Amino acid sequence: MLLILIRSLMLRGIMFLLRWRLAKCAMIGSNNCVRRGGGAVIAVAHHRDDSVETFLLNLIRGAGINGLKGISPHNGCIVRPLLEVSRQDILDYLRCLRQGYVTDSTNLQDEYMRNKIRLNILPMLRELNPSVSESIAETSRRLTDVSLIYNKEIEAGKERVMEKSGHILISRLMEESAPAALLFEILHPLGFNSVQAGDVFRSLSAQSGKRFVSAGWEVLRDRTELIIRRRKLADEEVEENVPPFRLAMETQEIMPDFVIPKNKDTACLDADKVVLPLTVRKWRQGDKFVPFGMKGKKKISDYLTDRKFSLFQKENQYVVCSAGQIVWLVGERSDDRFRVTEDTKRVLIIQQLWDK
Repeated sequence: MLLILIRSLMLRGIMFLLRWRLAKCAMIGSNNCVRRGGGAVIAVAHHRDDSVETFLLNLIRGAGINGLKGISPHNGCIVRPLLEVSRQDILDYLRCLRQGYVTDSTNLQDEYMRNKIRLNILPMLRELNPSVSESIAETSRRLTDVSLIYNKEIEAGKERVMEKSGHILISRLMEESAPAALLFEILHPLGFNSVQAGDVFRSLSAQSGKRFVSAGWEVLRDRTELIIRRRKLADEEVEENVPPFRLAMETQEIMPDFVIPKNKDTACLDADKVVLPLTVRKWRQGDKFVPFGMKGKKKISDYLTDRKFSLFQKENQYVVCSAGQIVWLVGERSDDRFRVTEDTKRVLIIQQLWDK
């Protein structure tokens, strides 16, 4: 009789907890939905054991503190009112109601990682600690609170080490108390896992020039910074020789008051030495030109290295050619063989224009 009374009280407690959690989650979710322009919420049936499995799954895969919080009780209009209740509690409640239910047969197969955790790993852990699910759930709740502090400091760290361009200054990163952790939190949202982030961090003490890629992003270890950019899509790679700028050309007679503009977006060439039409392309290995003011030829690769161009900058460098000869390294220097001299009668002015 006493056992029946205790069991009845436990089930009533479970019922009360379920109602309370549902009301609380519904209120939080409704507030989120109202901010998004709606008022309804969607309640899903994830329970405590699901959250414990998620914790272990992320732990095995290698996660930061944000991956060890388990399942969130609310996410926008989605609420999970059963996260404080175990699977066994729910089954007991259904039996009390004499309510039938359906078990997905795939949940009983250990072909998937989550199922292996549920069917094999957790039972072994319960042999060591019968309350292991409760312990992991409590740890996950504490980490949720800790993550609030952690994430606030991570955001502050990002402000300290990242430039407006999104690049990471290596010297500032290494001044942080936990530079590897900060780098992981910067790169992880871009698709880099913990192993890749570790490789990037180790490259900071090695020679520059190494490139790291995720599904959608690239990181280049340059001399003083980590340069981050999106990877090009397939259709963008097909048009890689199509410059992201326009060239405006004008030919005019040399007048006594003519002054050569001193900006890198403009090239002035002897029009009578240039063969039209001009072509624009990306530079290639082996390309040479005579930099303005010099007499001998120089490889463009050496010129760009001397100018301390990053690998990404080198990949985006264009040249203007006349009858196969480079007349202008766009945005840098014109070729001295086509320079304006005292004997020049007509000048070809080429301007690099960027669409706003």
